[in-house]
Amino acid sequence: MSTGAPHRLDAAGLRERIRTRLAVLQPDVGDPTIAGISPDMARAFRHLAPSQPTPAAVLVPIVDYATHLTVLLTQRAADLKSHAGQISFPGGRIENEDDGPLAAALRETEEEIGLDRGFIDVVGFMPDHILMSGYRVTPVVGFVRPGYALRLDTTEVTEVFEVPLEFLLDPANHKSRWRKLGGNDIEVFDIPYGERNIWGATAGIVLSLSRLMSD
Repeated sequence: MSTGAPHRLDAAGLRERIRTRLAVLQPDVGDPTIAGISPDMARAFRHLAPSQPTPAAVLVPIVDYATHLTVLLTQRAADLKSHAGQISFPGGRIENEDDGPLAAALRETEEEIGLDRGFIDVVGFMPDHILMSGYRVTPVVGFVRPGYALRLDTTEVTEVFEVPLEFLLDPANHKSRWRKLGGNDIEVFDIPYGERNIWGATAGIVLSLSRLMSD
């Protein structure tokens, strides 16, 4: 079995690799990357990123079934002011009362989808991602124990669904396209899944997780 291909590991292997790779990370470790593009390209275009982005955090919720792992994703409401209609991780800006990214990610998850933090086993943090919309996002990764109940805030989230982690990590499912950034053509990646398309910052965080699991 190749250790460089996380999508080929069984659930136990993926579970162990996630814990191993994320256990040593803390919030804000490493240079932030621009969400959705390769690290090399992100470094080249770092000057185009917002100079004072708003701190935010998201939870990357990995549902820990005995035989497989899935990722819980949300469909944002269509009438929101930012990121309307997109597929996202639960999360939002870090408020003054939050004790850092972890507290913000857990609070926002409870507010948006009603997932009780008692079902979440936090594993660690991924390096921050800069969004061109003006946010610096810290992804918090956690295993979610099955049996949870959800209660959606329908003003923010219209639907919640699960995607197999193996599918998300597989580079064969990362579809390249080109977009303009500051007058330059840059390569970004989408992850089509059935009738849905995971793109933007969410796809960028997934790709970062895939690289982290493969390194």
